[in-house]
Amino acid sequence: MADPSSYRPKPGQIPDSPGVYKFRDEHRRVIYVGKAKSLRQRLANYFQPLTSLHPRTATMVTTAASVEWTVVATEVEALQLEYSWIKEFDPRFNVKYRDDKSYPYLAVTMNEEFPRVQVMRGAKKKGVRYFGPYGHAWAIRETVDLMLRVFPVRTCSAGVFKRSAQIGRPCLLGYIGKCAAPCVGRVTPEEHRELAEDFCDFMAGRTGTYLRRIEQQMMAAAEDMEYERAARLRDDIEALRKALEKNAIVFNDATDADLIAVAEDELEAAVQIFHVRGGRVRGQRGWVTDKVEAVDTAGLVEHALQQLYGEETGDSVPKEVLVPALPEDADAVSGWLASRRGSNVSLRIPQRGDKKALMVTVARNAQQALALHKTKRASDLTTRSRALEEIAAALDLDSAPLRIECFDISHLQGDDVVASMVVFEDGLARKSEYRRFQIKGRVGDTQIWHGEGQDDVRSMHEVISRRFRRYLAEKVRTGEWAEEESQEGAEVIGAEPGGLPAAVSGEVSALQEEDGRPKRFAYPPQLLVVDGGQPQVAAAKRALDELGIDDIAVCGLAKRLEEVWVPEEDDPVVLPRSSEGLYLLQRVRDEAHRFAITYQRAKRTKRFKAGPLDAVPGLGDTRKQALIKHFGSVKKLRSATIDEICEVPGIGRKTAETLAAALAEAVPAAPAVNTATGEIIEEDDGGSTS
Repeated sequence: MADPSSYRPKPGQIPDSPGVYKFRDEHRRVIYVGKAKSLRQRLANYFQPLTSLHPRTATMVTTAASVEWTVVATEVEALQLEYSWIKEFDPRFNVKYRDDKSYPYLAVTMNEEFPRVQVMRGAKKKGVRYFGPYGHAWAIRETVDLMLRVFPVRTCSAGVFKRSAQIGRPCLLGYIGKCAAPCVGRVTPEEHRELAEDFCDFMAGRTGTYLRRIEQQMMAAAEDMEYERAARLRDDIEALRKALEKNAIVFNDATDADLIAVAEDELEAAVQIFHVRGGRVRGQRGWVTDKVEAVDTAGLVEHALQQLYGEETGDSVPKEVLVPALPEDADAVSGWLASRRGSNVSLRIPQRGDKKALMVTVARNAQQALALHKTKRASDLTTRSRALEEIAAALDLDSAPLRIECFDISHLQGDDVVASMVVFEDGLARKSEYRRFQIKGRVGDTQIWHGEGQDDVRSMHEVISRRFRRYLAEKVRTGEWAEEESQEGAEVIGAEPGGLPAAVSGEVSALQEEDGRPKRFAYPPQLLVVDGGQPQVAAAKRALDELGIDDIAVCGLAKRLEEVWVPEEDDPVVLPRSSEGLYLLQRVRDEAHRFAITYQRAKRTKRFKAGPLDAVPGLGDTRKQALIKHFGSVKKLRSATIDEICEVPGIGRKTAETLAAALAEAVPAAPAVNTATGEIIEEDDGGSTS
């Protein structure tokens, strides 16, 4: 625990101007990012006596080891820079909202020649129009099914579209009138794009004009006695009205607004957003967060606005944003929103009328979301805290293990041996720091075994050694390897003069310059968990001892009876089956197993699919595809001359000679046989046949 006075800036050193500041811990990782109108006044608040600080703020300043700041010209620039740094560094003491589900959107791929209407989840893509989010994917599909009658836009996948174009026959939707069938040329690309744009306009809320236009066409068709066309237009109007009925009317003045409500307690907060377009609720989403920093409702609203609109531009940012409390600097936030939209944005608290009534509904949804989140055992903050305390008590640790790393070995009968490392911080998975290892049978430059066969113990020793060599290399680079540590480490096998293990010194030059981002292996755990029993635990402990590391606790979780093994103990620690600590260790172990076996299967699949071209050094995927496209198959490529190979774009003579030699040495696979007919299947598909 650091003393804040040890890194407090000198009086007058902090400028009295807008800016953004970063607190870093002893490992130089950014743990908190904030902004201020006046850096001098804001930072002074952090260096008060600890008893006068909020407990969460006190925890942050005692975890930190340094503070730095960047001066900007305006408060809007400070808001933009704060958002960028929070996204880049992922500080552990900043409020970070996480979606309570992956919401589906109705998307129109306007970036394609023939735009497609489909359901999409995840990150938004450039050139795609999004509508929503919606609560359920089936709600999107029902709406689309109604609207395809009027706007017969393509909904098929690229494979179906290509297949229909090849055979010259549209799919079922083309026959029943719910697709304009651009695949077979019934409409031109321009006509189909116009259909997609009309679809987007209708979904964006411009419905009145379109409905009136269809009604006029229906009346004109009836006057001309084109009764069949009039009946079809009548049915189109009915279908569009049914689609509109699926979105409740909340405002009569075609308002475009987002309503944000917050429900909170001492530990957590939930945010709900209703997206209103054209006076109708077009989408809803929600977030939940742990209150890891001292923040009030206004601060939660500001963080929500940053996350909601940080990546949005144009009409995705509405003209009006209604909130339960205004951020501390509402003018700066309004200016930032206006810069994202390209025009003025009204940020205010609704006081009366329909908007106030709808805000009550949004707040009720936020309360329900928070209550539901509280019932989720794995995400409950109180339960996680109790689990960490139980683990600390069972393993006799000085404090709760806020960072846990777990390692697992995976192989298939001794082949494709791999390892995984998963990280849990504060009881939650931190997937950005997961790592995968290929077992090499060596530590540093020393061959310790051949890397073959089913030896999980030696594999565990290798992977622990490799992980913590990088950790020590980072300590050396930042000057944290103290003189006394060097003396203690002098007897480590392979140590260089000065006490630094020889295996570590080679790692230092490979590390990048420190910039505060979470590094690959630069942050140590308080607890190291291995998947296995006493032998695996002993191997992990031996690897740490060889590197001179004695401040990291080690344990193993055996699958047979879920026993917890600790080093140099003949008997395991048995936690009660109902223990939250055991439940957390099981989740960590199971996640490491899942991550390892996923990597092992992918590696095995890649090996099975490998062909003769994969063995040619310097031949990447692009040039392999070019070769197969030019010759048609590996069989024809094998019979080609060097001059013929050189005709392929990107293939030089030296590469062609290497390729010809490699193919000549490779033994062709036995021909595939159709077991039903006995027919020999020729190798002509360009696949990875060996």
